[in-house]
Amino acid sequence: MTDPTDKTSSVELVTAPAIEKRILVVRDRQVMIDEDLADLYGVETRRLIEQVKRNIERFPDDFMFQLSKEEAAALRSQTATSETGRGGRRYAPYVFTEQGVAMLSGVLRSKRAVAVNIEIMRAFVELRRAAASYVAIERRLKDLERETSAKLGQHDKQLAQIFQALRQLISPPPRPKRQIGFRAPEDEE
Repeated sequence: MTDPTDKTSSVELVTAPAIEKRILVVRDRQVMIDEDLADLYGVETRRLIEQVKRNIERFPDDFMFQLSKEEAAALRSQTATSETGRGGRRYAPYVFTEQGVAMLSGVLRSKRAVAVNIEIMRAFVELRRAAASYVAIERRLKDLERETSAKLGQHDKQLAQIFQALRQLISPPPRPKRQIGFRAPEDEE
């Protein structure tokens, strides 16, 4: 018999690909915003931050940092969150690196937090694996281009076009932008 107060059964819905969409790049680091983490853990954002502040020694600057006003404004424009003073946040959001997210599992001691953390770690690993494969393919493509240029000369425009097309094919796919606003079912056709 399952406990109706246990929210771990809903964790099954949280998958690594769904989490990957919530991983942002800020200051050249892959991070997750406090609001998204709180949503995944099933807690209020302010409760998550309270727990972090109670255990602040576990979260050095390379694990967690607060966004600047400019970064928060840019994030707000991308994700359509409410403005300060309009029922929204009163402070800039905190973001957590992969290590900070891992540390959260020690601070938030619920079964759900542990299960969600496992999926988040899988998402970070998958992103690193994908990035590494793009780098390896790009390196091999440069080697091929160098070898063919040495053998055939650099005057072949078609060869240059082929390598340009290959570069476009191996570039990481753009992350889809989140749609904002309401769409009526008839608009989607």
